[in-house]
Amino acid sequence: MKLCNIIADGRIHLGVVTGRGVVDAAAAGFEPDMDAVIAGAGLDELRRIERDGSLPAVEEPEYANVVCRPGKLLCVGLNYRDHAAGINMKAPEQPVLFSKFANALVPSGAQVELPGWEQSYDYEAELVIVIGRTAWGVDEAAAMDCVFGYTCGNDLSCRDAQLRSGQWLIGKTMPGFGPCGPCIATADSIDPAAGLRVRSYVNGLLRQDGSTADMIFNCAKVISYASKYLRLEPGDLIFTGTPSGVALEHKDGHSRWIKAGDRVDIVIEGVGTLSNTMK
Repeated sequence: MKLCNIIADGRIHLGVVTGRGVVDAAAAGFEPDMDAVIAGAGLDELRRIERDGSLPAVEEPEYANVVCRPGKLLCVGLNYRDHAAGINMKAPEQPVLFSKFANALVPSGAQVELPGWEQSYDYEAELVIVIGRTAWGVDEAAAMDCVFGYTCGNDLSCRDAQLRSGQWLIGKTMPGFGPCGPCIATADSIDPAAGLRVRSYVNGLLRQDGSTADMIFNCAKVISYASKYLRLEPGDLIFTGTPSGVALEHKDGHSRWIKAGDRVDIVIEGVGTLSNTMK
């Protein structure tokens, strides 16, 4: 099942993605919001709505953030060997964790500002884990029980700012630098360990084409490791790393930096397509 947040009548409504399009679950009488569903409310009723062919689909839905009240936005760096090699960095022995602030989160369809005082703006296609249960000190065997689902993410980065500091925060968390969406695919519908194709396009041109099967640290390892230091809560988002093909990896990287007017599409098999235009 795939769920999304949409804007209807000036409010955020929970939507169910069906073969006919997005059905407004709130208009069908469903009361819990996305955060409550992530925490365990109403899944059986949402499956009923998904099967009900009499409910109309929303024309041209306007997406809202995949969670209503953003919690932690955690990211994993250098989680694909080909990407690490492409930027001349050693593959890590443990997950490299960093974070974004809540105002980095924006939905599919949002325009993202690239401030004019920097130029080295880059894209990173990533599978994003949506946590569904509290995870604190969990082992790998139990880690996947803490997953509600997955969404598409773009770990937008300002490379000059990122690399001028010993840690990456300032280059990773400008407002809007964590687009996610358009929907959440529930954990029972896809399996990242089986290998999901992860791609990015800039203005329709393919830039990245990888697979989650190539991650150095799989989702269970990432969750377990992170939970030893951070108490993960329902609705927290974990960006799991990017495959090769980002602009930073190319000697002509300056010519590949994204700029105002560019459209970046992140396509993840079984999840969907996240689209954002830069401004």
